Amino acid sequence: MFGAILRFYREQAGMTQEALGKRLGFSKSQVAMVERGDRPPKGDFAPLADDAVGARGALLVAAEQLHVSHLPTWTEEYAEEEAGAVALHTYQNHVIPGQLQTGAYAHAVFNCHCPPLSDDEVDARVATRLDRQKLIRREPAPVISFVLEQIAITRPLGGPSVLKEALHHILDIARLRNVEIQVMPPTRQTHAGLNGPMILLETAKRRQLAYVEGQSGGFFVDEQPDLGDLFARYGILRAQALSPEDSAELIEQVARGL
Repeated sequence: MFGAILRFYREQAGMTQEALGKRLGFSKSQVAMVERGDRPPKGDFAPLADDAVGARGALLVAAEQLHVSHLPTWTEEYAEEEAGAVALHTYQNHVIPGQLQTGAYAHAVFNCHCPPLSDDEVDARVATRLDRQKLIRREPAPVISFVLEQIAITRPLGGPSVLKEALHHILDIARLRNVEIQVMPPTRQTHAGLNGPMILLETAKRRQLAYVEGQSGGFFVDEQPDLGDLFARYGILRAQALSPEDSAELIEQVARGL
């Protein structure tokens, strides 16, 4: 909406994107991205643009109401459900799940993004991820569990020191009464999660949902029999994984070796 208002007043003023950019000290592409909603107005963009196109404060008011999300579009709806969840169960096979990441580890994850993200976008996504971790210590406490493939706790994203800090963080969270963390050993000859990672949750209204994310998007599973199959699959994964106690001992061993 901010971009649409900017475009309206710019065209009313008879200015091109290039002309407005020169007036503001921004490039034509930056103006275009703001108008498309691909990036938020940064710095003094809004007040300068408001004056340049004669919006008489309209852009300033719009900027005050601007909500900038740094989540991928397909993740926003999931994040809303997650924030109010009374139960959250996660199976992850490549990286430490976002709910368990430290700031340094999250930086390392987002620095692997292809195509690369800007430094500002990486910082914003890390801040958003860490803010979502409030769920773990929320009151009343939700029931939370994780099943992690062993590679997730041994892959040194960000370097050994970053991984070591992340593992100690996992151990701290595992001590919470409402959290159980299990590791899936690589020696398993049968495995219920070969189709990939998943997140299962129970909403504040006691509705069960599953969320599955891939390379370019994610989707909810909320209808039977697929939903029931995913919950059953996760139950089998927990039975196949190491116990929480043995998992903690393994995580400690990995951390000591770094």
